[in-house]
Amino acid sequence: MKAVLARLAMQAESTLLRGAVALLRRLGPERASNLGGKVARTLGPWLPVSGVAARNLRAAMPELDPAARRRIVREVWDNLGRTVCELPHLGGLRENTAEGPGWEISDSARVRQLAAAGRPVIFFTGHIGNWEMAPVAASAYGLPASLMYRAAANPEVDALIVALRREAVGAAVPMFAKGAMGARQAMAHLARGGSLGMLIDQKLNQGIEARLFGMPAMTTPAAAAFALRFRCPVIPVHVERLGPARLRVAIGDEVPHPAAGSQAERTAALTQAINDVLEGWIRERPGAWLWLHRRWPEAALTARLG
Repeated sequence: MKAVLARLAMQAESTLLRGAVALLRRLGPERASNLGGKVARTLGPWLPVSGVAARNLRAAMPELDPAARRRIVREVWDNLGRTVCELPHLGGLRENTAEGPGWEISDSARVRQLAAAGRPVIFFTGHIGNWEMAPVAASAYGLPASLMYRAAANPEVDALIVALRREAVGAAVPMFAKGAMGARQAMAHLARGGSLGMLIDQKLNQGIEARLFGMPAMTTPAAAAFALRFRCPVIPVHVERLGPARLRVAIGDEVPHPAAGSQAERTAALTQAINDVLEGWIRERPGAWLWLHRRWPEAALTARLG
């Protein structure tokens, strides 16, 4: 009976999601973004998880007063709601529109060069702005990047999200769920000269204890390990929100590989360098990052907060 109820619950969840996607498509990108932002910033700050965000902010950015923290938490929810509701529209957004829905990129020539080189590339980003836009922009300039992602618990929901991402990218790029099998598939993809996009700011119970805002944060070493193994460039990318369904993809300078040390030492050093880039983005626009993650262990937060 439990298995039947669980299956029915998953089917109901996927049906609701499909209905929501259909509604968002009818609204158009700007209205969908505004709806998502309004609902999320109105309801989100009242949810218990907002307490996680507030505590993270107190520990990471102690210079902020309570009013600033409340404002940032509200901005976090606004951005999250917009990001979710913009996903069905990303593939239809136009580049370099003067105003309204659309997107722009900071260094299109660089992306074209990377595509022409025909060698593997690691792109990394965080849950900043509308992070879903980064692979869409790369694909538009001839560099369709595969993704490593955390699969949804509901297989039907996961399949729908993957389909929306592929539709936005406009190419049948492989996508690899996090885990041992996904890592092997990603390595094979890079060995064939493919490009890979990675979100590197999610909570982990394993990984490398790199620093983020001066506190230890378990961080995936995969981006660094892949880059060192295949000797490929590590390119930072983050997405800035300019308005409702209006986005700017910022391409950063390549993160250099450490020149000396053992493989483990070089992996740790490159992982730390990646976290340092992430921290810089967050400090610049803290309301654009997803502070809702339990990014730091409780012991680190307690030690910082006293």
